Parts: sequence; structure tokens; C-alpha cells
Amino acid sequence: MSWSSFQRRPRIAVVSPFLDKQHGTERCVAEQVERLARDYEVHLYSQRVADIDRSGVVWHRVPALPAPQLLAFGWWVLANHGLRWWDARVRGLAPVLVYSPGINCFDADVVSVHVVFGEYRERMRPALRFGRDPRQWPLLLHRRAYYRLLAGLERVVYGRSRALLTVVSRKAAMHLQRYGRSPSQLPVIPHGVDAKVFNPETNASRRDSARRTLGFNNQDFCLLLIGNDWHNKGLPCLLEALSRLPRPVRLMAVGTDPVVTYRALASRLGVEDRVLFLQPRCDVGFYHAAADLYVGPSLQDAFALPPLEAMACGIPVIVSSQAGVSEIVTDGAEGFILDDPRDSTRLVERIELLRSNPGLHRRMAKAAAETARKYTWDRNAQQLGKLFQEFLERKGVAVAGLKPSAVEAPVISTQ
Repeated sequence: MSWSSFQRRPRIAVVSPFLDKQHGTERCVAEQVERLARDYEVHLYSQRVADIDRSGVVWHRVPALPAPQLLAFGWWVLANHGLRWWDARVRGLAPVLVYSPGINCFDADVVSVHVVFGEYRERMRPALRFGRDPRQWPLLLHRRAYYRLLAGLERVVYGRSRALLTVVSRKAAMHLQRYGRSPSQLPVIPHGVDAKVFNPETNASRRDSARRTLGFNNQDFCLLLIGNDWHNKGLPCLLEALSRLPRPVRLMAVGTDPVVTYRALASRLGVEDRVLFLQPRCDVGFYHAAADLYVGPSLQDAFALPPLEAMACGIPVIVSSQAGVSEIVTDGAEGFILDDPRDSTRLVERIELLRSNPGLHRRMAKAAAETARKYTWDRNAQQLGKLFQEFLERKGVAVAGLKPSAVEAPVISTQ
């Protein structure tokens, strides 16, 4: 592609602290950026970038401040504004559209909302109370200030009428009511999945090797949970359920949380020898290959990507009704939806039903893969591109090669 043709495309700025394919939100934006570069001159403002194809993308490295989260994020917001102002005013690189996943800047034209920190802060209040151990107070004070900053930025960014917001689930749309946004007017663009990496055929080909490496035998029925913030992901409830399930049921808990608390809980429940606490891998499909069932009883999640990736591998799922991913799962078809994420008794029943009924497991596995195939990153990027196109057409900017009829419109959330 020539430089002249690159310049003729509409210039957009994408603002995100970092991009890689190892984290949920950042994975989504990385996949979008790679695809948006086909139709736009993409200028990426980020502190670090990994795992993505940067051909057709201009990366403007924003300097990072090595400091606690509160100061580091405050610096990030100021620094990306300053660098973009310089590029626009001095270098002549003013974009026609600014896109941000979340509250990274005040001047975004389109914002994708993956988590509402105001809602998260309310849920975290009990955990942020000052306890009897003064050694924890500085950390708690920092977290309180950090969450207050994020909630304040949300009031500015999400509360404005100018920014076009899109959400990853109807659940996220409902949370934005606190900022005066009507859920029924917010386009829903769910995450996608890479079918080349996550598919039943690849999963089956790796199964024996993965299970052997992890120490599982043919009789073991292996549960999988992936994600950080294990408390919110429902690991305590899952461990309690495991204690009431037969010994062949094993659990893989994958994440970066400190394991001390959860290993102690597993020990008290008598299941420590049936749980593997594992670190994330670049080839996360390795864990899917060893799993028989994905279990995610989240207390709250806008849209967890790991259950969708498990479905794409042909693995039935049990998810919480409090997670946005439940919106693409039909209870009793691709798996089960747990109404109460703290109901370990109901969770035991659902796990045991799938473990003891191979025919039901096979039917749900097939349905899970079929449903997941509908949710691709191409579809996700096309839906976002449709919003970009509508915004730019209102500004009188044409996007060559992008036909409205060829792009599926995002789903508008309904209450």
C-alpha cells in the first residue's frame, strides 16, 4: 500500500494505555485496530503495544510514569492529551474521529464501555473499609482515591451528550443509567473470538497432550475458570461446590491473583489436592484443551471473554446471570445460566448433570461451538466501523470502500 493511499483514508486516533492480546478489553481493541486499518488511517496513542499487526497503523508512544495506579493513570490522561494536541496543532495530524475504550480522554467521539467503575466502586465498598490492621490502610487509601478518580472521569466522559457510547453487553448499558444514559439508546457490540485459535478440531487434537502435562487421567472431569479478581469471578463458590462433588471432578483456576487465600480455602474445604492454581499462558487454548466444562459464576461482569472462547472450543459453559456473556447463552442449550452466583448447591447440580450425562454434554458442546461461530472479531470490528461511518457521514467525511449494506448494524440495547 502506497503512502499516498494511506493518507487518503480518514485519519482516526485510537487512545488506549496499552494493547495486547492477553487481556480482555485490550484484546478487543487490538483486534479492532488490525481490522479498522483496512479502511482508516489509524493513529494509535498508547504506552506499550504487543501481539498485534501494526502494518497500516502509526503508533505514537505515550511516555509512562512508573508510579502507583492513581498517579500513573492521571499522568496517562494528561500525557495522551498533550501528545495528541501537539500532533494535531504542530504536525498537522488532526484526526476526524477519536476512539477510546473507556475513560482515557475527554474528547473522544466514540467510546466503547467495557466496565463501569462507578458500579464497581459501589460493589467494592465493603472491601475498602479500614480494618484493624493499620499496615493495610495506605493500600486501601490509595484504592479508594483511585476508584474515586475513575468514577469522576466517568461522570465527565459518559455523562456528556456529545460522545457516542457503545457497550459490550446490555448489562453494561444498564450500569450507565447512573450517568443519565438511556440503555435503550446504547448500541451493543459483543466481544468476538478467533476461530483459527479456538475451535473444536484444534481443541480435540491437543486434549491428550494437555491433560497428560497437567496430570489428569481419563476419569477426571476437569472444570476451568480463567480471569483475574477470583473473588468476583466466583472462585469461592466454585471451591465450595467442588467440595461436594465426586473426587474425579478437578478444577483449573487460571489467573494472576495471589493464591494464598484461595489455597487456604481449598484446604479448609478438603479439595486442595483437586485444584490447580495456574498462571496465564500466551497459548491459553492449552487450558481449554484439558477442560470438560467452563464454570464462571461471576458476581458481576460486563462481558467475560474466556467463556466465549471456551464455547468456540466446543466446551459447555456454566455462567452467571450477572455476567454479560450470559446474554449470548441460552440456558439448557450451550450450557446453564446460574441465577444466583453464590448458590453452590445449584452449581453442584448443574456440574453433576453434565458430568453424569455424556449425551447431554455432547449436545451442549456442539451447540456452544455453533453459537460462538456467530461472534467473530470481523463482526465486532464491522459493527464498530458502522458507528464510525455514521459519525463521519454526519461530519461530511466519506469512507472509501465501506458500504453500509455490507455491515451489520450493532444491536440497540433494550431495557
